[in-house]
Amino acid sequence: MKEEIEIRLMELEDVDQVLEVEEDCFPTPWSKGAFVNELSANQFAYYLVVEVDEQIVGYCGVWVIIDEAHITNIAVHSSFRRKGMGEALLTGALELAKTFGAEKLTLEVRVSNEAAQSMYQKLGFQRGGIRKRYYTDNQEDAQIMWVMIE
Repeated sequence: MKEEIEIRLMELEDVDQVLEVEEDCFPTPWSKGAFVNELSANQFAYYLVVEVDEQIVGYCGVWVIIDEAHITNIAVHSSFRRKGMGEALLTGALELAKTFGAEKLTLEVRVSNEAAQSMYQKLGFQRGGIRKRYYTDNQEDAQIMWVMIE
């Protein structure tokens, strides 16, 4: 039986499931309050979730400010990676950003995360600069990547 996949806007009721993904993916995960604040108080923030059989297995946050969009975070639970979930989320984020008038989208990714960088490049992202010691958990540099939205 084929898994049913849906990408939709995140709602406040989704935060507990999103936290499970967050804690699986990141050494310094965001708090519940951070997600609640993003969803309820940040006028620039939009979050998508990807569900498989009604279980949230990934999410992506996007800030859209005038004509620029920024991926705040994107995560797929480790047990659902390499199944196209991240690419589907990113494609959804690009479509969302375009809907709200963004002309370009940017993100930061760990310089060591070659799998993510490869996926971003597949979707047209190009490397920009480096943010030195961007990640607070281990002081790793971030590769800035960007794409023009068509």
